[in-house]
Amino acid sequence: MHVIQTPNAPAAIGPYSQAMVVGDLLFTSGQIALRPDGSLNDGDIVAQTQQVLGNLKAVIEAAGADLSKVVKTTVFLKNLDDFVAMNTIYGEAFAGHTPARSTVQVAKLPRDVLVEIEAIVSLR
Repeated sequence: MHVIQTPNAPAAIGPYSQAMVVGDLLFTSGQIALRPDGSLNDGDIVAQTQQVLGNLKAVIEAAGADLSKVVKTTVFLKNLDDFVAMNTIYGEAFAGHTPARSTVQVAKLPRDVLVEIEAIVSLR
């Protein structure tokens, strides 16, 4: 088991890591719309989803994989009315790759962002 850390995604804002490798699997922490420098991208759901997926991609690449190796994601939305817009950006980022996914509406997210996404990735 080892920690994945990259300066190309925001540092953890609490006592956790960006991701952990266990065997052939990478488990990412939830990524929110923070830029790698830690500043908040407080744009709309489209801008925030793009930022989140860019962060997720950077963490996955730091582990030696790419989005095509994602096997499962969990999407947390502040408002399910944003699902269609989020889903459009999500589909573009995964370019036809369709990992398993759960999407849930939550009462509140860190820094009051609109979306958070975590992933499980195969490193084989």
